[in-house]
Amino acid sequence: MYILIGILILLVCILSCILISDRRQIKNICRQLCFLEEQESNLLITKESLSRSSGRLIDLLNKQLKNQKKERLKYLKKERMIAEIYTNLSHDIRTPLTSLDGYFQLLEETDDEKDRKRYLKIIEERISSLKEMLEELFTYTKLQNEEYVIRLQRENLSLILKETLFSYYDSWIKCGITPKIEITEETLFVLGNEVAIRRVIQNVVKNGLDHGNKKIFITLKRENQYATLIFKNQVEGHEQIDTEKIFERFYKADEARSKNSTGLGLAIAKGFLEKMNGLILAEVEKDWFTITIQMKMYEEK
Repeated sequence: MYILIGILILLVCILSCILISDRRQIKNICRQLCFLEEQESNLLITKESLSRSSGRLIDLLNKQLKNQKKERLKYLKKERMIAEIYTNLSHDIRTPLTSLDGYFQLLEETDDEKDRKRYLKIIEERISSLKEMLEELFTYTKLQNEEYVIRLQRENLSLILKETLFSYYDSWIKCGITPKIEITEETLFVLGNEVAIRRVIQNVVKNGLDHGNKKIFITLKRENQYATLIFKNQVEGHEQIDTEKIFERFYKADEARSKNSTGLGLAIAKGFLEKMNGLILAEVEKDWFTITIQMKMYEEK
């Protein structure tokens, strides 16, 4: 009888100690949480008790704190990106806006019909340039949203490429460029999105027109289960091109020749290809700049 009472007393003491320890641990957890919230610290909650229940609670809280830290870093990254976008955008649009203001003043002051037509044409070009910049900014921002998806389906890459290249015929003639185009006779179907594919090709071609040096080679061929599209153009100052940064936003290898560019063209191309599970690479060899695009061939189920 006395032994049983002794055992019960011992159990009560043990349970009381555990309860007191847990209460102390909970108070300590609350104190640490208040500190972490006030200081916005990246520290985690420490354990003082070996109790399984309080240990489990601390593990769950630390897991939430880690997730919160990740979300905070992601938010700060996006905040910095937005600030950088606004800074670069304000710099990029300042030149065409200043130019617009000047030509509007000239338009008001002149009575010569020939000069008025010339000024109006320049104003239209500047407005078109501004619209293009804003459209690129909108598209790039949209692509940064992880929830933004594009519908993928069977697309005729061969036809899209031919139509897009033909649309640049006047631009090539104006620049004195005769591109050498080699397209496989096999019709290549890929898993992608027509609008996105056209935008990728347009941005890469425009990059070649803006920064190339007369010679452009374009090749479309099949490599196993992938359609490979290669754009190769001759460039000046190839040593200034950093292929590690070429697809980053606002990257410009030649600032002096990029007044009407946001530096988002190739970043947008990469963003669209990533949404289509494609790949884009850049390399420089001597005075030749090459962009290689690969998209998975469409396979009938």
